[in-house]
Amino acid sequence: MPDRPAYLRIADTLREGIRDGSLPPGSRLPTMAELRRAHGVSEIVVRHAIGVLRGEGLVETRRGGGTVVRIRPPARRVAMDRYRAVAPAGPPAGPPERAPDAPQTTFTRDQKISWEEYRLDKEFTRVRADPELGALFELPPGTELLRRRFVFYARGEPQQISVNFLPWDLVGGTPVADPAREPWPGGTLAQLAYLGHPPTRVEESVRSRMPTPDEAETLRLAGGVPVLAITRRLLSGPVVMEVCRDIVLPADRVVLDYAIDL
Repeated sequence: MPDRPAYLRIADTLREGIRDGSLPPGSRLPTMAELRRAHGVSEIVVRHAIGVLRGEGLVETRRGGGTVVRIRPPARRVAMDRYRAVAPAGPPAGPPERAPDAPQTTFTRDQKISWEEYRLDKEFTRVRADPELGALFELPPGTELLRRRFVFYARGEPQQISVNFLPWDLVGGTPVADPAREPWPGGTLAQLAYLGHPPTRVEESVRSRMPTPDEAETLRLAGGVPVLAITRRLLSGPVVMEVCRDIVLPADRVVLDYAIDL
């Protein structure tokens, strides 16, 4: 396309090199001067071309190291049947090092990591349901809830943000409302079982969007990388016991697998 702007043509050429492996992950792009000479354009045109690739999450610019092709970890597959695993119903006896043998959560199974490689940052607050949360819980707006914000780490790297809500009249005054009890082997599913309401149904809705500045900083996302935002409901019988709004995952690190038996 002869009328296509020069910066887009240069971006197309570099992108093709990234995709066909001639510019492998971790390799440096040609310098500004090399790209200017090769394409007969000004430096500003080259900068715009690299900005396009940076916005797509394909390259990153390092201080003193030029622009390099991003190294992206293999995407992990996350399947719905991870919820089927049997989880312990009791609260943890103490800190992780004294937890039961081989404790797990859906996150540690997804990541294929040991309990020692798992870290959880948490923040608990008491809030009231806004209209959207009220609708998800099928409760009146203003209902008191426990809000829990978690950041999940695998081998020291942040991989997931989760903000979940539980009815305060269900969890208030129980170990589930105590942040010192986290991480809890078996996660939220085990906590609900401990409270006498084992989940019988999981509902998830998934959308993609760009991260908020806080999410991008927390998950250490490169520019241009979107996230998957999963809204989840856990039900015990007909009653909604938990709403997660949202589970936030870097879209370039995860493949969601869904299977339906017919």
